[in-house]
Amino acid sequence: MTAHVAILDDEPEIRRMLADALEEAGFKVTTHGRATEFEAALKRMTPDVCLVDLGLPDRDGLAVVHRLALESGAAIIIISGRAQVQDRVTGLELGADDYIIKPFDPAEVVARVRVRLRKARTEPERGSQTARFNGWTAQFDRYLLVAEDGSEVTFSHAEGEVLRLFLESPKRLISRAQMQESLGGAAGESFDRAMDVRISRLRTKLGEDPKNPTLIKTIYGAGYIFLGDVIWA
Repeated sequence: MTAHVAILDDEPEIRRMLADALEEAGFKVTTHGRATEFEAALKRMTPDVCLVDLGLPDRDGLAVVHRLALESGAAIIIISGRAQVQDRVTGLELGADDYIIKPFDPAEVVARVRVRLRKARTEPERGSQTARFNGWTAQFDRYLLVAEDGSEVTFSHAEGEVLRLFLESPKRLISRAQMQESLGGAAGESFDRAMDVRISRLRTKLGEDPKNPTLIKTIYGAGYIFLGDVIWA
């Protein structure tokens, strides 16, 4: 089946350039210039990858990214002229899977889209979408954590990738290099800070004491270890 890429960018030339490159690479492409138009279209379509600009005329692009992360299973790649590390960290924190800075070569965007799709295709091979650990149930198909008392906490697609990485390798050291290789994205300061933010948010959602976490332990200079007992259903 042909993968579907949805583009949200208010610059017509950017939309045309990306659409031409992606269609030439064999993807189905839809383009949108406004967030309202894009969100209305999402009710009728289910893209595999969304390319989202942050500088939109009718809505904050980061708000669009966050909503997509919570409500959609699509991979999210931000395309933006904002090059500051904090902008990149914020975008990744809110649920984006990747961040590409303008100006860019369309070939790079096509390559990043292919990486996200390759990763998505491997996920069904992992088996179950539900894991139980230390009184929690993680439902990856619903982006949901359920506590023993039945209370529910949602997590983003990006947070879910990190959580799944931990749950698939409990009680084993996971280095930053392994995280970068598994989760994709460019290595560097922005990736490291984004991982710190995602792990901090997961700890908060799991009720961890930030000064003395018992499930996700930081091994300074080496990486992280997930100490829970995990059962995949």
